[in-house]
Parts: sequence; C-alpha cells; structure tokens
Amino acid sequence: MSQQPAAPAPAPTSAVATVAQRRDWWRDAVIYQVYPRSFADSDGDGMGDLEGVRSRLPYLRDLGVDAVWLSPFYASPQADAGYDVADYRAVDPMFGNLLDADALIRDARELGLRIIVDLVPNHSSDQHEWFKRALADGPGSPLRDRYHFRPGKGASGELPPNDWESIFGGPAWTRVTEPDGSAGEWYLHLFAPQQPDFNWEHPAVGDEFRSILRFWLDMGVDGFRIDVAHGLVKAAGLPDLGSHEQLKLLGNDVMPFFDQDGVHEIYRQWRLILDEYSGERIFVAEAWTPTVERTANYVRPDELHQAFNFQYLSTAWDAKELREVVDRTLDAMRPVGAPATWVLSNHDVTRHATRFANPPGLGTQIRTAGDRALGLRRARAATLLMLALPGSAYVYQGEELGLPDVVDLPDEVRQDPAYFRGAGQDGFRDGCRVPIPWTREGSSYGFGAGGSWLPQPPHWGELSVEAQDGVPDSTLELYRTALAVRRAQPDLGAGDSVEWLKAPEGVLAFRRGEFVCVTNTSGESVRTPVHGRVLLASGEVAEADGEAKLPADTTVWWTTA
Repeated sequence: MSQQPAAPAPAPTSAVATVAQRRDWWRDAVIYQVYPRSFADSDGDGMGDLEGVRSRLPYLRDLGVDAVWLSPFYASPQADAGYDVADYRAVDPMFGNLLDADALIRDARELGLRIIVDLVPNHSSDQHEWFKRALADGPGSPLRDRYHFRPGKGASGELPPNDWESIFGGPAWTRVTEPDGSAGEWYLHLFAPQQPDFNWEHPAVGDEFRSILRFWLDMGVDGFRIDVAHGLVKAAGLPDLGSHEQLKLLGNDVMPFFDQDGVHEIYRQWRLILDEYSGERIFVAEAWTPTVERTANYVRPDELHQAFNFQYLSTAWDAKELREVVDRTLDAMRPVGAPATWVLSNHDVTRHATRFANPPGLGTQIRTAGDRALGLRRARAATLLMLALPGSAYVYQGEELGLPDVVDLPDEVRQDPAYFRGAGQDGFRDGCRVPIPWTREGSSYGFGAGGSWLPQPPHWGELSVEAQDGVPDSTLELYRTALAVRRAQPDLGAGDSVEWLKAPEGVLAFRRGEFVCVTNTSGESVRTPVHGRVLLASGEVAEADGEAKLPADTTVWWTTA
C-alpha cells in the first residue's frame, strides 16, 4: 500500500507571511538556492534573470520554503558565472537592474519569503575599477596594496612569488605587463586569473565591504551567503606550501590561504553591522574546512549564523557514515549554540540524484549518469532524512523535480572555467547548472521563449513542474508534502539532538519527541517496528502485525501522537 499522503493545499499568503516573521526563523529554515541564469528567463535571450525569478516566487512560496538564496547577479564579465564581480552595487544587465532587484525583494516579502544574496569578498573581477587602476598606475601604486601584488622569484622575476596553486588549476599567480610594456609584478588569484584576491590587511578593503553590506541591507535583503568565507586572510609572508598536489589537501589540512584565524575578526565586525538592522538578518558561510569543528568557529555567537555542512554533502549513502557525520555535526554546533545545516546539492557539485546513482568514492563531481532509477530512489530517501534532522536545510533549484546532472554536455558548450585549466577542479559544474524545466514542451521547456544558454536534454519535459504538478507519487509532490509536514510538526526543525533507535544494519532510525524517522540505505528490504502513524514515505511501505516492510533506499516518517 502507498504511504504517501496527497500534498496539502498551499498556505494562504497571510499564513506564510506570519511564519516568515517568527523569531529565530533561520534556526530551522528551509532555504532554496536559485541560480539566476538557470531558473527563469523573462526576456527570451536564453539567460535567466531577476524578473524571471520574480515571476516564479509564488511557486517557491507554494513549495513551502522559508527563504530564497540568489547566486550572484552583480555586474560582472562572467568569467566565473558572476563570481567575478566588477561592481558590487550594480546588477549585471543580463539579469536586469537595481529596480528589478528592488521589486523582487518587495514581492518576496509580500509572499512571506526572505531573500539572501551572495557576497563575494575573497576576490573581485579583474575588471573591477580598483584592479584596472592598479594595473594602469604601475608598480608602487597604492591601489596595488588592495590586492596581492608581488615581485617574482628568479633572476628576472620570471617565477611566481610562491608555490600556491589555483583551485581551478595551474599556478595561483599571473604576471602582468606593466604600462611601459615590460614584464612586471605578479598578482594572486586562488581561482581564475580574472579573479584577483583582495588583500584584507588593507583597511580600504574592509571599509568597502562594510559599505556594501549596508547598501544591500538598506535595499531590504534578509542576509548574505558569504562565498569562500574561509578565504580572505592569508598567512603572513605568503609562505610556500611545499606540495604540488595541493587540491588533494583541501578539506584535510589548514592551508596558508584558507581557514586562517584572522577571518573571524572580520566577521565579528560584520555581525555588529547586521545586528543594527531589524528583522533578524543572517550570514551564511561557505566555509570548506578540514573538520566540522573548524566550521563551528565561524558560527560562534558573535560571528555568523550558519555555515554549510560540506562534510554531510560529501558523505556516501551509507547508514554508518551518515550517523557519524550527523553526530559530529550536532556535537560541534551545540557548544556554540548554532543550528546545524544540511545540504545535498548546490551549483558546484553533481546533483545528488546522480551522485547516488553511481558507486561511492567518486567525489562530488561525477561524469557518468549511473543507474538513474537507483539514484532517484536514494535522492528521495535522502531528502526526507535531511529534512528530519534538527537545524536548517538547503534545497538546490530543480532537486525538487528529481533532476539528474546533465553529464553529456558537448565540450563546445561548457563554460566552467575550471574545465579549461589543467590539474584543477574537474570542471564539470555545468551539468548541475542546466536551466530547469517548467513545462512539458517548448523551446526550453518553459524556461524562456528563446532557448537556454546550456542545452537541455530531450527528456527534460517529463521532469518538468507541469509534468509533476498534482501527481501524488512525483518528486515535486513529495517535497511539497515533506515541507508542509515539517512546518506542521513541532518536533521537526529546530533543535540540537536526536535519539538514536536500535535498527538493522544499513538502517538509520531516530526519534525526536513524537516524531520518528527510519531510513533504509541498504540494498534490500528490511522489517522494522511500526512507530505509530505514517506521516510520509519516499516509497511504498507495507505494514502488518506491528511490523513495517521498508524497501531498499526508502525513508519513512512516523508520529506517535
């Protein structure tokens, strides 16, 4: 028998707005990531935009999320999809203008949704006015002190100043041609050459970003997701690392360019600004650290509010490993009083419906489609598990449709800068950025009237919102129901602990008050006790004689109330 109830009717606007005003909303919030260029295109140019996002806000309200996080829409040459910012106070024309941003923020508020925007403080675009002037003024320019310019090593300065490597591959340094035409100094860029790193030791950098914070807070945004929050501060003297496979060390060691203790004073200053504003605005850290304990440093009471849980995202579909990372996360966050966060997909990793379709151990960027049915079944179960854990959860656009990664994009359409640089990230992030489908048919399945900037697969229409809307067993309706149940159940959401229950090998089972979640990660059906009334299940669950038969890769929610 099916144990999945029909989705409830969307809450009226007034009810959603009331929820959005609740205190400490961010402790159990479900935050939906919008990648603007791939969400909705309002003007038919093949590129998503702010007006497109605005037009789809009612969909997000009805989905049941609390807030919307927008990836960068600032003025940018788009060398790295907007993470190379030329002007932090302007909207790139491909996305619209400041009036469009204002209208989006206002509409979201009326619908009871909060808006979180990306902030990119580690680096700017090489087209930022500061950097252009620094190049034009030549060596000794005070503006060069706002970045990391250094003379090279070697007899004529022909070697980089140190051995640091770019996350996107190759050296983390580029040599400039000086105004007189000579080969000159080098500048640091931990990502693409078009993304020079700021020197956060210079007071002008801090002053500028405090001003940027106020600009967007005055516009009415509810918070900031801080890109490369573990960057910013570099070790004194920029020492050599002494390794030439540095990417393998990321996430395992504290690097001289990442997770330096000095970043925390920056965030303490930022927090003072944020706390001046009413409405419980928040900071969210993208902080890749060696341990979840190091991540907890970013969310101490006087710093940031949340930090992404990348340890959870990168955990295999395995009950033992999942339990360990859940326990470590909760144990690390409890002493600092911050909520745990849970995330399965984002714009930088292969969608979890595809990761779980492949054998474990392949990393977070995968080039093979794997077993699509298996991946979707596990993805649905993983979603219910994630939403049952205490804290805040993040949903990446399209995962509520069960979208897989597009792993067969032709080389000539790829735009990920890491794809074009050797020995860096795999460079296959384009696969999770393909514009999402809204309708069964059309030139871009409802994304826009003029096609899409990345080609969509021919089967995309069958995964669209239109194809899944109102279909009881669809992944879209599973998400809608799960989010409605989560909001209605007092034992779900905020909190800092779970009570683990005895369960068969390969099965996770825990209680939170009158709520029980059981997840079967094994490849076979298992029998478990019935823990009350079924609230929701990701697959078919049969009950008889006080036992439940739980299929492979399935999660079920019970209530004892």
